[in-house]
Amino acid sequence: MSMSPSLRIVLSGCSGGGKSTLLAELARRGHRVVEEPGRRIVIEEQESSGTALPWVDMAAFARRAVEMARADLAAVAEHPGPVFFDRGLIDAASALEHAAGIPLAQTLADGPHYASPVFLTPPWPEIHSTDAQRQLDFAAAVAEYERLLSAFPASGYAPVVLPRASVADRADLVLATLKAG
Repeated sequence: MSMSPSLRIVLSGCSGGGKSTLLAELARRGHRVVEEPGRRIVIEEQESSGTALPWVDMAAFARRAVEMARADLAAVAEHPGPVFFDRGLIDAASALEHAAGIPLAQTLADGPHYASPVFLTPPWPEIHSTDAQRQLDFAAAVAEYERLLSAFPASGYAPVVLPRASVADRADLVLATLKAG
């Protein structure tokens, strides 16, 4: 039996908005989590001197992210409980549309892939930072967030924008929203 999309929960939103920290809190509370495809790809590409990096070849990066997000979904297909994803296929499809013009609906035609609602972290300049794997400056991160704000509803998902709050409060809100749904 494969996992119902209702048990696949996406955390998305602004780069540097606290998604990974929230994912770590959900893992600490005993939930299954899947790390962000983009960061894993960047690490692999940097270690192999590859060029599928968002700041070198965004289209190649987005194609890899689509493949990895699909593999992530397949890897947890038999997991009986909820799984929280740090980004996922919709994020990758949005990046692919932006970079290569491939329509979102074409990449996501075999959906739905996740539960609705999806949870978005908004731009939060006070916590945004860059590092070796996340080189998007704040303006580019906000532009990406704006694309995602359109991509999720266009793909049939209802976004819930999380407040700028403590990680514990955000985790409580995500879990309460899921229980209420």
